[in-house]
Parts: sequence; C-alpha cells; structure tokens
Amino acid sequence: MSEQDTPPGEIIVHLDVLLARRKIRSKELAEQVGVSEQALSMIKTGKIKGIRFSTLIALCDALECQPGELFEFRRSGQ
Repeated sequence: MSEQDTPPGEIIVHLDVLLARRKIRSKELAEQVGVSEQALSMIKTGKIKGIRFSTLIALCDALECQPGELFEFRRSGQ
C-alpha cells in the first residue's frame, strides 16, 4: 500500500461499552436488531467493511443511542 492509499485514520467501535452500560447481552441485542450473533461480533470487533443504515438504525433504537456513541473516527497518529 502506497502512502496515497493509506487511510487517514480508523473507526473505533464502542459497541462493547454500550452493551455493558445497558447490561444487554450480545445474543439479546442480535435478536432485537435482527442480525446473527456472528454478524454482531464482526461489528463489535470492527471486522466489517460497511454497515447498512437499517442495521445502524436498529442498533441505535435498541441501545437508545446516537451513531456517534457507537463509532468514533480517530486520525492516524493520534
């Protein structure tokens, strides 16, 4: 990957934090959102390339949060 191709930062996923604060298990959240536990696990670990708005809306609804509470952009070198 050349310097031009290097991403300017990364997306940090705070799903574990929100689950702990709301005392909700991953299995329960997956059922509420309508995704598999494996898909939810991939979101939690950041091993996804994208997320559908419908899934994001369902996560925010189930966790009573805003998208910015789930994800954080961190610039490289910070």
